[in-house]
Amino acid sequence: MRLGVLDIGSNTVHLLLVDAHPGARPVPFASHKRPLSLVQFLDGDGNINDAGQHELVEFVLEAWEFAAKHKADDLLAFCTSAIREATNGAEVLARVKHETTVTLRELTGSEEASMTFFAVRRWYGWGAGPILNLDIGGGSFEMALGQDELPELAMSVPLGASRLTRDWLPGDPPSAKSIKELRRYIRSTLKPAVRKFEKLGRPNHVAGTSKTFRSLARIAGAAPSAAGPYVKRELQALDLGLWAQRVSAMEIGDRFHLPGVSEARAPQVLAGALVAEAALEMFEFASMEICPWALREGLILRRLDQLVFEGPLDPAPHVAQRPPAQLQSPEKVS
Repeated sequence: MRLGVLDIGSNTVHLLLVDAHPGARPVPFASHKRPLSLVQFLDGDGNINDAGQHELVEFVLEAWEFAAKHKADDLLAFCTSAIREATNGAEVLARVKHETTVTLRELTGSEEASMTFFAVRRWYGWGAGPILNLDIGGGSFEMALGQDELPELAMSVPLGASRLTRDWLPGDPPSAKSIKELRRYIRSTLKPAVRKFEKLGRPNHVAGTSKTFRSLARIAGAAPSAAGPYVKRELQALDLGLWAQRVSAMEIGDRFHLPGVSEARAPQVLAGALVAEAALEMFEFASMEICPWALREGLILRRLDQLVFEGPLDPAPHVAQRPPAQLQSPEKVS
């Protein structure tokens, strides 16, 4: 069967289509995405303005039509911190549903961390033992630890790379004072979370998911994405610290020329590096491995498990109301 996952993130809106069936590895078929930083459309009261809502609706319509064109059997649609933390998030979700017929499931921070961990566990298997997974998004930073398929503890804190760049690093390049203040804020925010994780014992394996970690590993010398998902990619804390210092002195235009850094993510790679550096230091690990599977894969695998144990389902809350392959494209509502 062909499954679609529509991911409304803080930096990018992305539809991934995969061919999969229960018990098999999901194989990517096609994707459709667009840089869309919803954080940039927030007004002074924390509302996503009309322009941002319009961009979101237009993309969801595009994604719906793309899924229908490629005969997707099922569509999981979800959103994370960008809408979760917006003051008018509920109104935005209602508008999307009204104008596109797509119901976006709003994942909580702990759900996001748990589903990402689920994918990581499936990738590494039981032999990895207890795993700590870290994921830096645009609006939040997720952490999860456990030895089973779902974590014993899953947490989210407001340390997303886009959010921190906007709130703490206005200069180009940012001032030494602003970087120092951000380092202090990151550590003070992480400290109570790290204490909770310490009570669960030390994991055998530390994994990093998200585009931010992949970019940081690539900057530090890891293999490019063209080498494929099975190449082992690691991020060393020592290399990370050195590159954080180098990037802090670079203008945004220069960061874009670093390996693995896109133009859209160049402004926030420093904030991501500072979060990653603090996390490895505070969890006391000298390195981490980059996992190619993350939240989207976790949701796909979870959906396939539902089909195995429960048979064909009525659409779950995070699934489009009707399979797109059975529909004409929805009409745009003026």
